[in-house]
Amino acid sequence: MQDSPPYAVGIDVGGTKTHLRAFAAGAGVVDHVRSSTGWRPHDARAAAEWLADLIAVALPSSPRPSALAVGGHACETPRQCAGIRAALQERLGVPTLVVGDAELLVPAAGLEKGVGLVAGTGSVAVGRLPGGEAVQVGGWGAVLGDEGGAAGLVREAVRTVWAAHDRGEEPDALASGLVTAFGVAEVPALGAALEAATDVSAEWGRHSPAVFSAAEAGSPLARAVIAEGGRALAGLVVRLAARGVAVDDVVVAGGTVLAQPALFEAFTASLAESLPGARTQPLRVPPVEGALALARSLL
Repeated sequence: MQDSPPYAVGIDVGGTKTHLRAFAAGAGVVDHVRSSTGWRPHDARAAAEWLADLIAVALPSSPRPSALAVGGHACETPRQCAGIRAALQERLGVPTLVVGDAELLVPAAGLEKGVGLVAGTGSVAVGRLPGGEAVQVGGWGAVLGDEGGAAGLVREAVRTVWAAHDRGEEPDALASGLVTAFGVAEVPALGAALEAATDVSAEWGRHSPAVFSAAEAGSPLARAVIAEGGRALAGLVVRLAARGVAVDDVVVAGGTVLAQPALFEAFTASLAESLPGARTQPLRVPPVEGALALARSLL
């Protein structure tokens, strides 16, 4: 029996789903998507076992990968990524690279350097210094950060309607939309609704359509929240530039910023004002393409 060909394997472990894509000459492409349930990036050995099990399930005839690259959700520091990489190499014995999932965007776009910006439920931007060191800004979670992501927009929208309530203003479309979305009787009750969330990012973020609907209905408050969210996203890129990261190209991904033109336009307008030379491009291919490109670069 002929041996199965070795595969270059790329894996994008997202907050909700995981996408594996593998390629071997003469055997084509393997795609496998599953839930990210069980992903534990803060336990290097558990993460390595989870990934090894995924590869064993996804690849035909269980061939040994020739190289592996992983972009991991919540893999937040070089030390953390290095721990998972070491455990994977010990487990699989092949060249391996582990990075944060936002670092997949630039190679997925076919670029060698630049910034990856994600604004989905949360927000984060990543890049590399001239010496190759990874730099991440943002991504601090919905309670303290994630400005411009869905959960951060909802948090700021609630703060905005509270301030309008304190000024004695009548509820506008933003206030009404949030009250309806959270299922409460009035604006003051929004605080308790936010605090009752058990999964803050997901539970806050799912109400972000109310902010965009209110803006479309003419709410100045909603439009101000979106504009500020766009400025905050641009600010992440500005922060990277200040630290020495090349920001000529900014690859943008995430279900919030790409699905909501008002936010994308606010971001690009603010970025053009702060960094006129930066070029933005929405990512039009799955981020796992970046993981596969990184895996093939290891061969």
